[in-house]
Amino acid sequence: MARAVRDLQAMPPKYPAIAYAVTVRVEYANTPGMLGLLATVVGEVGGDIGALDIVRSSRRAMVRDVTVSARDVAHGQEIVARVREIPGVKVITVSDPTFLRHLRGKIEVLSRSPMKTRGDLLKIDNPGAYRVSAAIYDRPASVWNLTTKGNTVAVVTDGSAVLGLGNIGPSAAIPVMEGKAVLFKELAGVDAWPICLDTQELGEIVRAVKAIAPSFGAINLEDISAPRCFAVEEQLKAELSIPVIHDDQHCTAITVLAGLYNALTIVHKNLADVKVVVCGVGAAGAATGKLLFAAGVRNIIGYDVEGVLHRSQKHDTHPGKKWFANEGNPENIQGSLLNAMCGADVFVGLSGPSVLTVKHLRVMGPDSIVFAMANPDPEIFPEEATPYVRIMATGRSDYPNQVNNVLAFPGIFRGLLDARAREINDEMKLAAAQAIADTVSSDELNEEYIMPSVFNRRVSPAVAQAVKRAARQTGVDRKIGLSAKELAATK
Repeated sequence: MARAVRDLQAMPPKYPAIAYAVTVRVEYANTPGMLGLLATVVGEVGGDIGALDIVRSSRRAMVRDVTVSARDVAHGQEIVARVREIPGVKVITVSDPTFLRHLRGKIEVLSRSPMKTRGDLLKIDNPGAYRVSAAIYDRPASVWNLTTKGNTVAVVTDGSAVLGLGNIGPSAAIPVMEGKAVLFKELAGVDAWPICLDTQELGEIVRAVKAIAPSFGAINLEDISAPRCFAVEEQLKAELSIPVIHDDQHCTAITVLAGLYNALTIVHKNLADVKVVVCGVGAAGAATGKLLFAAGVRNIIGYDVEGVLHRSQKHDTHPGKKWFANEGNPENIQGSLLNAMCGADVFVGLSGPSVLTVKHLRVMGPDSIVFAMANPDPEIFPEEATPYVRIMATGRSDYPNQVNNVLAFPGIFRGLLDARAREINDEMKLAAAQAIADTVSSDELNEEYIMPSVFNRRVSPAVAQAVKRAARQTGVDRKIGLSAKELAATK
């Protein structure tokens, strides 16, 4: 666990990022040139000033909050140290805006029922709640209408594979799961709650999720390491009557497919004709390969630390590797990544930094497409790749074409809940990917805009409608609930 955190610190972002910002409250003489001197020093040490806020001012002195983006924690400390050295500048306080945003957590429970009178209390609690409980007991399907179940998702993790941090355990994973819950609410109106389990044993995870399932309309598995995540998802899907989705697998795959739909439109290629190399065949890589196959890609090659996956290998303990070995790689290519990349149309990176080099790009086919999605540093940076590829995408927000799960999961779960779906199938995933792709209009579509912005509020509703429609068409929706007459009788 400690090693995972050290590894993250050893690979800091190359450029200043708002997540590592520091806010320095400074006081200096209110004379011309002082602010310029401050800005110059921050720039010389590599900081990026994002905000300058006046706290108070007088003819003699100025007090400002200066918020500076840094590359990492150590760089932020270096910036503060340099500011302290500026003659005539006094550092009053130093704060971390990211930690301030997390104080006491990022989510809360709000009541939808005001309690101002005795009548309100009687309806909300005894005897009102008891009457509704009795109605649900008599007609179990009404739980979807008369409780929060129909709008609530459990975000479940064991903390074993938190992006960029690795196996940090359940408590340290809470902030990440809270962030996920915020995105659910802000983008799709879905109430989500972190469920961080203090076990990494397969059977215990399955039993725990089954035990809490009655309170939720869907289960979002998050940051559970491979290959255990495959078994957890499969067992829960078999034993629960609500959708279970490992987001790291399927929402990643859906977002990749959405980007690929638009990228192939630009280069005038068809899914059935392209050669795709998937580098990194963990949870996300395996799901991406399978979904691309379901969409029509037939030449998919998986590559991991063992080399190119091929039919001569046995991967009985890792379903993802087994699938790539048996169902992918139709030419049974073996050996290095360079071997796999020869003539490839598409590279999908879900591995680690600096895996891809210009040498690999030079052997790809014409109008090549690269999705380098390792975080925080991609398999290759756009600055290096752009001269050799037609379309470049990453998982980062500071480059064009960000492939981000947030484009998928809020709308997907909104659609699942609205359909009261029993499960999620390939038809629903393909519909979600197409809906994301279609959010980019033909007038907007270009090499640097194949993905809609994560702030585009049209995406989640479009995805939700597509998923709900596919659920209905494939017969996995529930046509349940109280009739108007029955609902009136319970009031």
